[in-house]
Amino acid sequence: MADKQDTITAIATAPGRGGIGIIRVSGSKSTDIVKCLTGQIPGARKAVFCAFRDQGGAIIDRGIVLYFQRPASFTGEDVIELHAHGGQVVLNMLLKRTKELGARQARPGEFTERAFLNDKLDLIQAEAVADLIDSVSEKAARSAMRSLEGEFSLQIQHITEQLIDIRAVVEGALDFPEEEIDFLADSDVINKIEKCLAAVVEILARAQQGRLLNTGVRVVIIGRPNVGKSSLLNRLLQTERAIVAATPGTTRDVIEDSILLDGLLVNIADTAGLRCSDNPVEQEGVRRAQQEIQRADIIVLVTDSGKAQQDEAAVLKQHVPSGKKTLIVHNKIDLQGKSPCVSAGDQDPPAIDLSAKTGAGINLLKEALINLAGLEDMGEDVVLARTRQIDALDQTRLCIANGLTAYVDIGAAEILAEELRNAQQLLGGITGEFTADDLLGEIFSRFCIGK
Repeated sequence: MADKQDTITAIATAPGRGGIGIIRVSGSKSTDIVKCLTGQIPGARKAVFCAFRDQGGAIIDRGIVLYFQRPASFTGEDVIELHAHGGQVVLNMLLKRTKELGARQARPGEFTERAFLNDKLDLIQAEAVADLIDSVSEKAARSAMRSLEGEFSLQIQHITEQLIDIRAVVEGALDFPEEEIDFLADSDVINKIEKCLAAVVEILARAQQGRLLNTGVRVVIIGRPNVGKSSLLNRLLQTERAIVAATPGTTRDVIEDSILLDGLLVNIADTAGLRCSDNPVEQEGVRRAQQEIQRADIIVLVTDSGKAQQDEAAVLKQHVPSGKKTLIVHNKIDLQGKSPCVSAGDQDPPAIDLSAKTGAGINLLKEALINLAGLEDMGEDVVLARTRQIDALDQTRLCIANGLTAYVDIGAAEILAEELRNAQQLLGGITGEFTADDLLGEIFSRFCIGK
């Protein structure tokens, strides 16, 4: 991690042509830089219209300057924002001038990193900044905002406080074994551990569900050749993304694109037809299709409604892993004069009769995908979690469960104490209380420059 005593600068607005562009400066030299640029130091949190001048005194641009005095700023340091016209040349000239006056180019995410290091945000809130910027739906943005406001952090803090309370009792009993009172024999301690474990399980479930808002649901379309897989992809995307032809085996590679369904990002992959072939290229297409099946959150198996469906079971058995969420689509109902419908509720996996060509029944498929993804069950308390946070929560669950089992089964209080300590350490890693510098560098490097 770079020296946080440096004064940093960056263009904080997206590249391109716009009405306004912002240069952000943070650090101890901020006020000196703004004085050289504008001839004045504006009052804190007061917008001042002024000229921005180069080294020779020539005007680069005129705009608004804002001064946020430490510690009441985003980074906790003195921060200057220069609001200029949004042309890239003008902004580059201003950026160059701030560097000449003693600032260095900020790394991606370095402003937010400083906010974290100066205790303005915890790590959950810092990551929520990037999640809010990268939101692909209203649901994702609202969830990211709740995390930025500290809701997720408070939940982790509450569990941590429970662990600290339990550890005080457990480690107290270990430190004073000569005491006649066996603190660990008190059923209330076991109940507290079980409640703590239940709280971790609950927040883990909401985090796993909320992951879908962050990464989206991966839907993979599979089936025999020439059943209309590519036509279904095009219909869902409402564009001619894949080549459609009557010749079997047209699709050889995986074709991917994304759509939003009721606020949920859905990543759709069309795959090669599943059949035995002597063609090496087609064999590679089938191999890649099988790889996609393993990665899928939901499988959509497409069949021709006008032909016998006896190979449905064979395809499912041969290619779809047990337990994988699956939908069956009976396509080409327009050729049979059938109406779109959904199979009876007791059929597993459920089937939908539709026409990818005409679009009849497509809405039924979309509703089924939303149901399978669990979007309808997402409440306002869903956590927009990242993979590292989910992994840490899962490890926390395992630590508490293993410690409880060891104590209940064999009375191993030492193991219980160690597992509770590990659990608290894992929770501290989520909020940034216990986090290695290399992990922080990895997290903030994925932010945009200027944030």
